[in-house]
Amino acid sequence: MSSQLLTPASAQEAAQALRAYRSRGIAVRIVGGGTKPWGGAGASCGVELGTCALGAVVEHNRGDLTAVLQPGLCLRELDELFSSAGQMLALDPPLGEGDAATIGGVVATGDSGPLRHRYGAPRDLVLGTTVALADGTLARAGGKVIKNVAGYDLAKLFSGSFGTLGLITEVAVRLHPRPPAQATATGTTDDAGLLQRAATALSASSLEAQSLDVRWEAQTGTVLARFAGVAAAAQAAAAQRLLSGVGLQAAVTEDDDELWARQRAAQRSADGGAVIRVSGTPSRLAEACVAAQVAGATLVGRAALGLSWIALPTAAPGELVTAIARVRKVLAPSPCVVLDAPPYVRAHLDPWDHPEDAALILMRRVKERFDPARTCNPGIFVGGI
Repeated sequence: MSSQLLTPASAQEAAQALRAYRSRGIAVRIVGGGTKPWGGAGASCGVELGTCALGAVVEHNRGDLTAVLQPGLCLRELDELFSSAGQMLALDPPLGEGDAATIGGVVATGDSGPLRHRYGAPRDLVLGTTVALADGTLARAGGKVIKNVAGYDLAKLFSGSFGTLGLITEVAVRLHPRPPAQATATGTTDDAGLLQRAATALSASSLEAQSLDVRWEAQTGTVLARFAGVAAAAQAAAAQRLLSGVGLQAAVTEDDDELWARQRAAQRSADGGAVIRVSGTPSRLAEACVAAQVAGATLVGRAALGLSWIALPTAAPGELVTAIARVRKVLAPSPCVVLDAPPYVRAHLDPWDHPEDAALILMRRVKERFDPARTCNPGIFVGGI
């Protein structure tokens, strides 16, 4: 049986709806653009609360480089809007089918792309937020602040909470000047250890990359360093020399949009396989590349942050589950979260693979504080939260 879809047109309507469903013991699935394939897992919900009608730019303060946005705004729309002002919102995750990813969904899931190297995760760009809680309360915190709620930093708490604490109805974000030029230095090798050393050398250098990524595919590794601004070409040339000096085949590309589009696209599975997000350390990059190679997978990642996405190809149900388990075993204790995966995979393993520890106990207490009736997105987050 399909869920009822509700699309509130205001924050007040959203809060009232959550309170009404909570009183009736009905769980609510909060949805944005529907581009996060892992967002539909968890307990069955009788109602879907969509944000498509909450799609306004509340404020755009050009001089202050800030904006206040409703959650249903698509990132593609925002990129065009801020570009016309010579500015950008430094969030570049995969936009999904139809470029439908929304600012609310990206913040709620903590999703990110190559720009995370320089500008941080969504939580680092969020100045403040307004949220609708399951008891019907509208709470505000951070930038444009009225007050913080119960001592919590809501702006950061709700970033990456997967909608399990409530619905983000507004988000205040920091913007950045849009650079006038960009250029990318690339270096290739078939040696995973050399790829790791090259990425480490670039990260430790005085060159200030906008993005520093790696890719491992078909037994070939590539490190990509993108530079922005008036000195982009000169910095990319310097990075090329550094990469050549450590033994990679290096080049510079100024028309580099396609390179980075491929990096973002590889964070999702387009063929019914599975994607594992690995939160490791830069010192384990070579291990992650080898694990991907053994599994016949593609790896992309943020070289200086230790974040990797391993995209496993389509396989028979048992084979795919076994491949995921093998990757997790090789890369333990690094957390390996299964993002994209067919339903049969989720039926045989925990996507989060998280031990019962102090952090999980704390997260459950926070869930109990904000949503004791488990009204909002029950079961989709770590530990069944």
